[in-house]
Amino acid sequence: MKRASHIFPALLLAALAGLTFWLDRSLRLEQGMTEAERNDPDLIVEGMVARRFDAEGRIKHTLHASRMTHFPRTETTVLEAPRFVSDASGPAPVTITSRTARVTRNGDEIHFDDNVWVSRAPYADRSELVMQTEYLQVLPDAHVARTDRKVTITDAHTVATAIGLELNSEQRTARFLSQFRGTYHDPKRPPNSP
Repeated sequence: MKRASHIFPALLLAALAGLTFWLDRSLRLEQGMTEAERNDPDLIVEGMVARRFDAEGRIKHTLHASRMTHFPRTETTVLEAPRFVSDASGPAPVTITSRTARVTRNGDEIHFDDNVWVSRAPYADRSELVMQTEYLQVLPDAHVARTDRKVTITDAHTVATAIGLELNSEQRTARFLSQFRGTYHDPKRPPNSP
């Protein structure tokens, strides 16, 4: 019995040491996992301007943002108050603005979110063209923009709405996906004629 009373404290100390080692190891692994799972930004830029040039050195696109934040784990860049200007989209520049945008890893896609406005400047005998939606995916190098949300397009003589739109500025095509409605006002026709 005396021997058991001497062994019990030694077993208790060994159990406590084992438990301490196990807790320490568990906390370190959990802490390491938390750091690996975190997606803290590695780069923040205020007043960002990025330009992409063509082979002849002319500006194709310019992307402005009041703030750019890059997240390394997801390779995503988040833009606040972005303004994208495409000079390669035909005879007049096209400007896209929104509250926020996400740029994918290689800059191949820009996802504009929340209060998206697209404006094509007037040129020749064409008036300014404005489109409004809540989301727009832009593939700058493919000259494609698309949305599955409601769009409203207006110019001096036309108002059109639809759900979903695919634009190709290189081919100069627009495809409305569903529920298209439009009104055209002929400027040569008097306002009250039948």
